[in-house]
Amino acid sequence: MAQNPDIRASDADRDRVAASLREHCAVGRITVDELQERLEDVYAARTLGQLEEVTADLPEEDLYQLPVPATQPKSTDMPARRTDGGASVERAAWAGLGAIGALNLAIWLIIGVTAGFVYPWWIWVVGPWAAVLIIRTIMGPRRG
Repeated sequence: MAQNPDIRASDADRDRVAASLREHCAVGRITVDELQERLEDVYAARTLGQLEEVTADLPEEDLYQLPVPATQPKSTDMPARRTDGGASVERAAWAGLGAIGALNLAIWLIIGVTAGFVYPWWIWVVGPWAAVLIIRTIMGPRRG
């Protein structure tokens, strides 16, 4: 049964729509500027109908993960690498490793200069993460 668009929206309704908008921004359907504008509209919305207007042009679920209809070719005809942003997720993981590694190295160097160099503990923070990313990069994405 469809909800009445004139019913007042709750904080939970607004939070649900805001989370959905953030996900749409993360996958590239809307820009960060557009996300900010829509979030302002979401938190200003008083009814469910106003919330629906904010997301009217966006799909309710990720279309990439929907099952392939029987009339379409199977996924074996698709390229081996995902083109839906998988590479950008990999780049983000490497960027995160670089940022955390640089931060830990900087802290270690500051401690070393001021109090004398100690065991390079930061390797235990960066090492396992780097090992996992190297293996994932070499082996490629999972194919389900």
